[in-house]
Amino acid sequence: MTMLTYNSVTIPSFMYGTAWKKQATTGLVLQAVEAGFTAIDTANQLVHYDEARVGEALLELAKQGITRDKLFLQTKFTPVNGQDHRLPYDAHASITTQVQQSFESSLAHLHTDYLDSYVLHGPYSRRGLGADDWEVWAAIESLYDVGKTKMIGVSNVSADQLTLLCAKAKHKPMVVQNRCYAAFGWDKDVREICRTHGIIYQGFSLLTANSGIFAEPDLRALATKYQAGLAQLVFRFSQQIGMLPLTGTTNPQHMKEDLQCERFTLTPDELAVIETIGQ
Repeated sequence: MTMLTYNSVTIPSFMYGTAWKKQATTGLVLQAVEAGFTAIDTANQLVHYDEARVGEALLELAKQGITRDKLFLQTKFTPVNGQDHRLPYDAHASITTQVQQSFESSLAHLHTDYLDSYVLHGPYSRRGLGADDWEVWAAIESLYDVGKTKMIGVSNVSADQLTLLCAKAKHKPMVVQNRCYAAFGWDKDVREICRTHGIIYQGFSLLTANSGIFAEPDLRALATKYQAGLAQLVFRFSQQIGMLPLTGTTNPQHMKEDLQCERFTLTPDELAVIETIGQ
């Protein structure tokens, strides 16, 4: 299954996330693609990601005949406040230059001359959008304008910030990637803005941020009804409410199971139950 962005780019409906994988990154990306994932998410941020090891997996996949054009690659520009001392750019350069340097570094890591999706890892401001945010977004927009990335997006963004970006940016985001808590209605406010503007909402930490809901009798009853795992249930729910889920599982069996969540369809009443389950 695929989804379509407002600028008419196709994106797979499930994505494999590579955060926290360290030395295991290469092998896990290979396993994920073998399981059936065609979309890979990473970031040029050595604290949490190893983008170059994703690139090693891509070289290996190309040898197996799974070429660049068969995969969807998404990476991120991470501002200084989200990095450690191992920066992919000159910390003293302008933000615009930092974006350009980080982007070129990502292309080198991933052995490609274009990206499918380039995402701002998070705004500089805690609230609202400041001058730095507008500069970083303009720099990312310019990469899109010259065709170096097919879509652009923003991660870890609040509803207020997203509203501002949609109102004032030259190009509103095509994707938003947020951590998704059941306790907050699965990020309902941000999802509503995305729905209004035709932005694809990518949800991460769908399992890790919501472990509390797995004891809920309603969820367990649905798992029994559909003969599905609790993870499959959450992923299927997320897809049916218009979300693109990320999984970062390191278990090859779970990779296959996660992708099999599309074999059943929850009813509107069942979706409503899960949508309010953690509140």
